[in-house]
Amino acid sequence: MLISRVETFAVAPRWLFVRIETDEGIVGWGEASLEGNSGIVRAAVEQHAEYLIGKDASRIEDHWQVLTKAGFYRGGAVLASAVSGIDQALWDIKGKALGVPVHELLGGAVRDRIRVYGWVGGDDPSGVADAIAAQMAVGLTAVKMNASGVMGRIGTVAEIDGVLERVQAAREVLGPDRDVAVDFHGRFTLANARRIAPLLEPLRPFFIEEPVVPENSHLIGQLVQGTSVPVATGERLYNRQEFLPVLQSGIAVAQPDLSHAGGISEVRRIAALAEAYDVQLAPHCPLGPIALAACLQVGFATPNYLIQEQSIGIHYNQGAEVLDYVVDKTPLRFVDGSIERLTGPGLGIEVDEAAVRAADAVGNAWRTPLWRHADGSFAEW
Repeated sequence: MLISRVETFAVAPRWLFVRIETDEGIVGWGEASLEGNSGIVRAAVEQHAEYLIGKDASRIEDHWQVLTKAGFYRGGAVLASAVSGIDQALWDIKGKALGVPVHELLGGAVRDRIRVYGWVGGDDPSGVADAIAAQMAVGLTAVKMNASGVMGRIGTVAEIDGVLERVQAAREVLGPDRDVAVDFHGRFTLANARRIAPLLEPLRPFFIEEPVVPENSHLIGQLVQGTSVPVATGERLYNRQEFLPVLQSGIAVAQPDLSHAGGISEVRRIAALAEAYDVQLAPHCPLGPIALAACLQVGFATPNYLIQEQSIGIHYNQGAEVLDYVVDKTPLRFVDGSIERLTGPGLGIEVDEAAVRAADAVGNAWRTPLWRHADGSFAEW
């Protein structure tokens, strides 16, 4: 079963899909979405395709090793995302060839369903309660919100109170039986995060996410030791070596992104490493249906899997929605706040190839927003 064709599709709102075809006619899909950088990752996938064409599609681990290590310059978001999409597609092919879902190839299911959460924004305090009520109306039992919009390097009293007011509003709507995670989004300095995290403790957030930017991961242990709120991070860490220091620092939740951190193959290894530190997995996934399906396949076979992010209805999605690119929406439906175990072969979803090709003809031009502080200097988005 040899790889005969590798294609990429840049589709709205901000995703990059990878299609790999074999000489036996089996097609696998992956997602190499690196938001705002589709063109760069697309070029990386095309370069990797030079090696892949004519190779045995079933040798997933060997291909992963070559694609991540054969280049003298390794790693980083672009190259890791390219490999992630390819890796997902190869697992999809193998599952389809054997007629089983990918989680069966990873040791079999350890659970029957995975709890999921939805996004409710939070940059602007207005509308938080209504947005949460809408998520509850579709059956979700957990949400995530941004702690703030632009945040000063040392927050003002008004900025700090604004964070607390937003989370308080969320807690009042959710009640004691549902959860809210609070995303700091790397917008906070360590000093700000240390100041605010203890103030959130009475509201009992599910976790606080990315309290500092990833390049300051060496500081995160100082925050962990200063609050009882579980700390999560990892969406901008791209391999298990980058995860090791934050696991050692005492985080509670690891959040690798299956489209950025080496795909199914590497995230499985990150999960095993996290388990050794009593850390739960909650993969980052504000992406498309292929990335979501890949996350779920890992989750069904991973003991220390906490919850799954998904972006159905997220405020970033403009021009297309997650389920626009699948033939049958049923496998990804919510049941009592969860997604039931996927049973179809491969990744367990059927991609609507006609819709993908039509969307690629239009393309996507999403770019990361540029924010500035009141003094005109750069601010973290």
